[in-house]
Amino acid sequence: MLRYILKHLASLILSLAVASLIIFAVIEVAPGDPASFMLGINAQPETLDALRRDLGLDVSKTQRYLNWVTGMLTGDFGTSYTYRTSVTQMVADRISVSIPLALYALLLSIFIAIPAGIYAAARRGQAGDVSVMATTQLGIALPNFWFAMMLVLVFAINLRWFPAGGFAGWDKGLLAGLTSLTLPAIALALPQAAILTRVMRSALLDVLGEDFMRTARAKGLSARQTLWRHGLRNAMIPVLTIIGLQFSFLFAGTIIIEQVFYLPGLGRLIFQSISARDLIVVESVVMLVVFGVIMINFLVDLTYAIVDPRLRART
Repeated sequence: MLRYILKHLASLILSLAVASLIIFAVIEVAPGDPASFMLGINAQPETLDALRRDLGLDVSKTQRYLNWVTGMLTGDFGTSYTYRTSVTQMVADRISVSIPLALYALLLSIFIAIPAGIYAAARRGQAGDVSVMATTQLGIALPNFWFAMMLVLVFAINLRWFPAGGFAGWDKGLLAGLTSLTLPAIALALPQAAILTRVMRSALLDVLGEDFMRTARAKGLSARQTLWRHGLRNAMIPVLTIIGLQFSFLFAGTIIIEQVFYLPGLGRLIFQSISARDLIVVESVVMLVVFGVIMINFLVDLTYAIVDPRLRART
């Protein structure tokens, strides 16, 4: 087990190192100078040079990369060019929206997908199965940002059940906060629920054809008892893996949805920082999102190895 953990830990560190290089390189080669953007096209060269020194832009790109990575390792993401405040504090203020949104969407996806997948597998080839599969195909095909706008049109503008955008704040109470996140969470959850439903159905159908399932039926268990006592437990192993991977996607997917619903999360912070050419904020927030996705995948790999010892034996 230790060898398995060390192998995946080395892969995690390498992935983070490569990701930091790519993020820094892509953002730094983007056209536009932050100092020129802040001061305008009529700024004097002396003023531009002074601002570049103040922002730390007067050193080489290699030195700036090393300073950025070293700061992140100590928990210091730098200082925003635009707001002149700590990026760490800005992230801390916004992450209280993004993580609850991703968790809310994940729970909705699970509560929809698991029963739907079981229902479809239990009625393989019947009208119920065909209906569920057709619905999931539609859910996969629809872009979540378009679906989000339809939710706003129906449930916020026409029915007025939920706010069209913005975030009430957790200080207003749990119910107010969850109400603000409901439509964004649904927009994120339904496409993922469609994928998870198909995975649940396929995993359960594979298990239903196993010898131990036929043995359970031969011992006198009904089809329903066999499904719930033996089939579901064994089918959940690949499903749990997909659930862990989906949280990574939902965490990263909040970037677009937060912009649609004007939520003060990490996604909206990235958009605002790109518009203001606040490179240090963009680099740090994107790196944080990448770190979260890679770390979740790492934990999923470890959990899967605990559940299935055969994986440890292969390393």
